Amino acid sequence: MSNILRQHIEEFAPLTDEEFALVLSHFTSKKFKKHQIIIREGEYVHNDYYLISGLMKVCHVDAEGKEHIIQFGMEHCWITDPQAYHNQTTATLQVDCLEDCDTLFITLQNREKLCRELQKMEHFFRKKTTDQYIQMQRRILCLISCSVKDQYEHLITNYPSLFQRVPKSLIASFLGVSRETLSRLASA
Repeated sequence: MSNILRQHIEEFAPLTDEEFALVLSHFTSKKFKKHQIIIREGEYVHNDYYLISGLMKVCHVDAEGKEHIIQFGMEHCWITDPQAYHNQTTATLQVDCLEDCDTLFITLQNREKLCRELQKMEHFFRKKTTDQYIQMQRRILCLISCSVKDQYEHLITNYPSLFQRVPKSLIASFLGVSRETLSRLASA
């Protein structure tokens, strides 16, 4: 598992063996079972999870109990409730496992300590955060300016394996449409 994290970090910042040993000392590994909730709305968020294997979803449940999926996280993805994690407040999002998952996680305190100890990691986390902001901006722009058909085609083009791993009802929730509408898009 540690080699996967090292390869991921080294896409942005090459590390010596000693530097990676320092990095790894700030992470903890944890396995989760399918359907296990790892972040609950209303609870404090202490960890940011790097997904080694498996699949997770990030969602918000509205006052009527309707689930709105914000993000799917697959291998090599970082998952948390960013607002709650960085502000050390309670979650407004829920994160749960759609498959068995292997993760490495880091607390905010360990992340800040690691960034102080190794500037390469500050650079890495800044780049990853910037990438996530850009992805979220693209998603928001697509939601407000693209047709549902275009959103569906974007999803299928960029994440083809998602359709093999996730029930259609969850993809429909992610797109903000009914399952029937999704079926019509898939057959068009």
